[in-house]
Amino acid sequence: MDIRCLIIDEMHPSILPLLDQIGVQVEYLPSIDRKGILAIISSFHGIIVRSKIDLDLDFFKHADNLKFIARAGAGMDRIDLEEAKKRNIILINAPEGNSNALAEHALSLLLNLMNKIKTSDSEISRKIWRREENRGYELEGKVAAIIGYGHMGKAFAKKLSLLGCKVIAYDKYLINFSDQYVQEASLEEVLNKCEILSIHIPMNTENHQFINQGFFNKIQKNIWFINTARGEVLETRALINALNNGKVIGAGLDVLENEKLHQLTEQQKKDLRDLLSIDSVILTPHVGGWTYESYERINRVLVNKILENKKLIQS
Repeated sequence: MDIRCLIIDEMHPSILPLLDQIGVQVEYLPSIDRKGILAIISSFHGIIVRSKIDLDLDFFKHADNLKFIARAGAGMDRIDLEEAKKRNIILINAPEGNSNALAEHALSLLLNLMNKIKTSDSEISRKIWRREENRGYELEGKVAAIIGYGHMGKAFAKKLSLLGCKVIAYDKYLINFSDQYVQEASLEEVLNKCEILSIHIPMNTENHQFINQGFFNKIQKNIWFINTARGEVLETRALINALNNGKVIGAGLDVLENEKLHQLTEQQKKDLRDLLSIDSVILTPHVGGWTYESYERINRVLVNKILENKKLIQS
């Protein structure tokens, strides 16, 4: 059986020759809309996506011949995973492709916060020269806690450890994962010991607003907070409260609860205004894993995994 694959999002151009080399026929339609996708998806055995549409029950009703879904990234939160499993559809993602990029981005957010680079630059642009007020903190010797020890958490733990942090990690799905970079910890230990907290958990029903007001209330020390996972795992108003009362010294966010800034609710608009008004907050537009290098590397990861599953896809 010839394998036919639909690509619905912009991809690095290397994806086409790579798929051709493993015998996959490709229809590359990055400008196609949802209506167009539903009209033709029944003709394809596979689909490669980023985040254009939700692959929901309505989508699957049109995808009679679908054998695999390949997500050009780490998260699978816009895919109805249960429905895909019912239909025996192979699910492929590529966290190996952008984990280093995300770890470097998380580190840059953290170093920027701890060294007050954002405020220093802003003040100097206004001809304000304040040294004492912009005194920074050193990363070495700090206790950094990671929640979620998958590919992203591991990559960040490695960088923090090499810079002299004591790194602890909690993952509700894993046990006995301590390694040369991290010490496994309970959630209680994380709350008691962390001076830096970085979130690396997927967005699903049980993780929605996992980091909430009650969570911040249980943290024993004042912390720097980094979220490069998904905006929905954080209760934004709880973070704002924690910033205002000093529990969070500074926050670096690569993700928001709603990243469609032209479709914010009134509460989301207020939350964003409040975040932007706080000097010790840095926001970036969900680019943590989005480097020139990862853009191409993700293709190689996806194609290798499609090749590994080729016999199952053809069966």
